[in-house]
Amino acid sequence: MSPARQRVTEMEQQGEPQPVFAGDEIARYARQLVLPEVGGPGQQRLKAARVLVVGAGGLGSPLALYLAAAGIGTVGVVDDDTVAVSNLQRQVIHGTADIGRPKVDSAADAIGRLNPHVTVERHALRLDADNAEALVAAYDVVADGSDNFATRYLLADSCALLRRPLVSAALGRFDGTLTTLMPWTTRDDGTSNPTYRDLFPSPPAEGTIPNCEEAGVLGTVAGLMGTLQATEVVRVLLGIGRPLVGRLLIVDALSMRFETIEY
Repeated sequence: MSPARQRVTEMEQQGEPQPVFAGDEIARYARQLVLPEVGGPGQQRLKAARVLVVGAGGLGSPLALYLAAAGIGTVGVVDDDTVAVSNLQRQVIHGTADIGRPKVDSAADAIGRLNPHVTVERHALRLDADNAEALVAAYDVVADGSDNFATRYLLADSCALLRRPLVSAALGRFDGTLTTLMPWTTRDDGTSNPTYRDLFPSPPAEGTIPNCEEAGVLGTVAGLMGTLQATEVVRVLLGIGRPLVGRLLIVDALSMRFETIEY
């Protein structure tokens, strides 16, 4: 059962009012509502869903915007940084007028302009061992758009412990990767699905992987990967298609090659 479907089922069992479409929402989501894989029930699940976006940067910007456009009811945004002019080449949720503002505020304003039916929860903080579990526990699905291995490992461990699907993406200079982690679920043969540590047993030695500032990144690749990440979150919430569990999508924008490997 998808996380959003489970939430709607729990609301029904507890007698809580389910999300209803208001104002222009029927017209707003019309192109999704006609999809048999979505329809009214699916759109209702999206409206009931709570998604945590970690990082309002290159990945988190298109990710948050497309989640809001799709009608995710609540989007939480975690980021402790402020907008800099060098961000604007790829972090499209922010604008020139936002330079110097907290990224969570800039992101919340952009989401509000795009879709006023979405509730944005701002977490202007750095995710760490003291707050990770509480943050993760409050959401149905977590989308990792962070830019460092310490956060990725901590988030993966917290999501595994609390049984929250984690859609994890990463960027290189002209490339990116995407996978979904649900290690408490099993494969067809009964074995457990892999963890993040199965994919990356240990972080690289400090200084061996240059950061974005040092290596550079093509801005459109961030948009591509963030949009793919948003698509995967929606698929997981709706329970449609085959999620990237135990599979790593590798995108090479220089050769425009997409490859999926199992791990």
